[in-house]
Amino acid sequence: MMRKKKIPIRKCVGCGQSKAKKELIRVVKNQQEQIFLDITGKANGRGVYICNNVDCLNKAKKSKAINRSFKCDVPNEVFDKLEMEIEDNG
Repeated sequence: MMRKKKIPIRKCVGCGQSKAKKELIRVVKNQQEQIFLDITGKANGRGVYICNNVDCLNKAKKSKAINRSFKCDVPNEVFDKLEMEIEDNG
């Protein structure tokens, strides 16, 4: 009998819904305090996940959820990159 592969579930910081990790976009803060999009999902550092839609991004921006998760201010270019990534995927 084949074992069913476990699908990692992560929670979106925008809407709070739990979804499969593959459906979400990961933002990482590494030890050098750099914050960037992690397309592969394998970069080292503290990860925050967000749904692949603009509504969740706006909610996360408004509630400062990503800033709270990383315990620091997230530069605007990170949000701009996220927005571009979402538009590319949409």
